[in-house]
Amino acid sequence: MKQELEGSDPVNARLGARLAELRAEQGWSLGELAERSGVSRSTLSRAERAEISPTASLLNRLCAVYGRTMSQLLSEIEAEPVPLVRASEQPVWEDRASGFVRRSVSPPHAGLRGELVEGRLGEGADIAYDRPPVPGLEQHIWVLEGALEFTAQDVTHHLASGDCLRLRVWGPTRFRCPGPEGARYVLAVVRP
Repeated sequence: MKQELEGSDPVNARLGARLAELRAEQGWSLGELAERSGVSRSTLSRAERAEISPTASLLNRLCAVYGRTMSQLLSEIEAEPVPLVRASEQPVWEDRASGFVRRSVSPPHAGLRGELVEGRLGEGADIAYDRPPVPGLEQHIWVLEGALEFTAQDVTHHLASGDCLRLRVWGPTRFRCPGPEGARYVLAVVRP
């Protein structure tokens, strides 16, 4: 669930500080957060101190505990959102351990329930989330390139370029790129 940092990363520093703030706002110790999230105290501590770059799975667990989507959490460490988000200003986050690159095309904004995310998975990449960050989260997955296998409620959907799957997420999910090439997709997320 963790990846060592190769140098000082300002995004991870801001993310770590925000994670520490969220825990403090709840009045939880590292032990209490570890119990609630299923993430070890040492990993939580290292993430808060930006000694590691959190994986997508770790962030998903923390988002579930704090009742946020991953995009909401990541937007909280960025400057105030603007209506027009230029391509060069769209935040990109990478989970190198899993081969997942996430571009927040239309980040969350106060008063709006939807957001757009571009996801890229390398061939063979496999990301499993044990729960949605917000139960009943509406998702629309539109595959732009390659193939994607998406599993929810023990049903696997095989999506090819141009296919779109729409659903509400209540339990564990899994994104897998079967290859032979990487996959690129748009994920539209709408909070309940």
